[in-house]
Amino acid sequence: MTLPEGATVIDLRPDDLRAAEPLGDLTALPVRAVSLQAIEDGAHGLTPDLGPLIVICERGVRSGLAARYLSADGLDARAYPGGVPALRAALRGEAGGNGPRGDASHPGGL
Repeated sequence: MTLPEGATVIDLRPDDLRAAEPLGDLTALPVRAVSLQAIEDGAHGLTPDLGPLIVICERGVRSGLAARYLSADGLDARAYPGGVPALRAALRGEAGGNGPRGDASHPGGL
């Protein structure tokens, strides 16, 4: 599954995991680090002008919950199924195109 053009990636992972593997190294899309707690509290600071929000966590469990909260806040938010390992595998499996940074394919079932 690929990331849609014009989206913003929301990284729910803890600081240590974000530092170990920054999502900015996997995609040219803008990445924002936001905690699940901030999303649950409505203190996330995310706005519709960021475009579609693709929420990702380490394994894909918390991202679904976060996407539901963000959708309830009126934002276009979808979870990336399978988390960072699935994103890494999807980008590694791409043939042609612009490579991992700059993929602009439509997300399909995201």
